Amino acid sequence: MQTTFDKDKRKLLSALCHGAIFFSPLVLTAGIPLGILLLSEDPVIKTNARESLNFHFNIWLCGAIAGFIGFFWWTIVVLPLLWVLGAVLFLAWIAPIFAIVKCLSTPDEPFRYPFIFRIL
Repeated sequence: MQTTFDKDKRKLLSALCHGAIFFSPLVLTAGIPLGILLLSEDPVIKTNARESLNFHFNIWLCGAIAGFIGFFWWTIVVLPLLWVLGAVLFLAWIAPIFAIVKCLSTPDEPFRYPFIFRIL
């Protein structure tokens, strides 16, 4: 038995999962993909929601590392490392844009962020 899913709903909810990172830098932004993950039955939407949550966790981890280093070891030696972490956090704005475009252009394939740790 083959089940078909609404492509417009798939596009909207997948893009919403990945775009949630732009709503606010608060932890509450992860609630959007988490709610979609729990409420949706579409496997592609669920995969996109999991990937978005993993991306949120990775961004929080990079921010925590940068904050820890900046708070305890602010020296000339550590400054280049902070620049690298800053570049990673800058990519936190670019990668979700690519994810949204990918979800809207090919709604039948889930987007996977490169170079992140996947917890879920």
